[in-house]
Amino acid sequence: MSQNKVIIVGAGAAGMTAAIFAAREGAQVVLLEHKDRVGKKILSTGNGRCNLSNRLQEPFCYRSGQPDFPWKALGAFTLPMTLEYFEDLGVLTRERDGYLYPYSGQASAVLDALRLGLARESVQVVTECEVFSITPREDAKHRFEVKTSQGSFSSETLILACGSKAAPGTGSDGSGYKLAKRLGHHIIKPLPALVQLRCPEKFFKQLAGVRCDAVLRIKNSQGRVLAADKGEVQLPDYGISGIPVFQVSRFAARALDEGRDVRAILNFYPECPETETRRILKERSERLKERQVEDFFSGWIHKKLAALFLKQAGIWPDRTVGSLTEAQIQTLGDLLCRFEVSVNGTNSFEQAQICCGGVDVREVDAQTMESKKVKGLYFAGEILDVDGACGGYNLQWAWSSGAVAGKNAAKEEKN
Repeated sequence: MSQNKVIIVGAGAAGMTAAIFAAREGAQVVLLEHKDRVGKKILSTGNGRCNLSNRLQEPFCYRSGQPDFPWKALGAFTLPMTLEYFEDLGVLTRERDGYLYPYSGQASAVLDALRLGLARESVQVVTECEVFSITPREDAKHRFEVKTSQGSFSSETLILACGSKAAPGTGSDGSGYKLAKRLGHHIIKPLPALVQLRCPEKFFKQLAGVRCDAVLRIKNSQGRVLAADKGEVQLPDYGISGIPVFQVSRFAARALDEGRDVRAILNFYPECPETETRRILKERSERLKERQVEDFFSGWIHKKLAALFLKQAGIWPDRTVGSLTEAQIQTLGDLLCRFEVSVNGTNSFEQAQICCGGVDVREVDAQTMESKKVKGLYFAGEILDVDGACGGYNLQWAWSSGAVAGKNAAKEEKN
């Protein structure tokens, strides 16, 4: 039997994985990449250490317009299979609080292993190759004809693994969405995710540089909590940042795009319940009654935040703590536990780690990654309407969807 021929568009984490698994199934594989080298985005993951997955694997770690879709696909290529895959490539891993990294701590080690894997499986890699068009041909020997800046290629099956629009400098420029759309697929509007949130309040310029633990909740205008997270929040001069902000950002981005008002509520003392925090405030006001108000929060919260709380509460800083009224202490408690700001945007795709949105997964088979609209067309990675939380989940999605697409594209029977 002659080899099945597979073309893969996009040589990122998902595309390279798809190529390796398709080749292992005996397919002749051509991997097309429009940048001058493969896997550029991998080098920036995990702050250069490549957080390649996470021990915690639960459905809530993955987001999509169809919430059950990612988990079905991940069931076909699980975390243990991923770790075995990397061991086969020569990458040993280490774990830190559930986060999995290459033992060397170098993202470049993961990329080098993937490159060696492509070479070992005799995958033909064509870089600086811009795809102009993809034409499905049902009556031809090869089902797909792909015209590119490096000539024409043809194959029985084709995998789109072109990435999203996040971090376009690494190659994810949204070109894959256009290709998928021309092939008849609906695209859920891509929006920045795992990204900073922008707030209009002018006082953020005074808070720039503050880092503090907080519980963050995102609410819509009806008061419904869209998402919440806890951890170190950073306050740049334009709004809010940090891992908890990244985790909730896709929900804020989608609500803003729908024209909804979005609010962020921060609890700057998440160590205990709000009722206990208010009791501590009252007790502290009695214990430190001789202090000036400007020193009331000294030793507790950041000085810049304390100054803002006093200003927001209309309290002159040179008063003594003992002169505070019950109402003023209540107001300080509100600011400490429920500091509310408007959210009017996200940072751009250039700052985003990932996108929410992409190819509508209702049009894709979760078990095989094959299109339900075009026979022989498969998808993998960020191009799909699937995005993961921070912590290695987007790379796990790349490995899993890439492996599933590669295996099935290689096995498909020719006409």
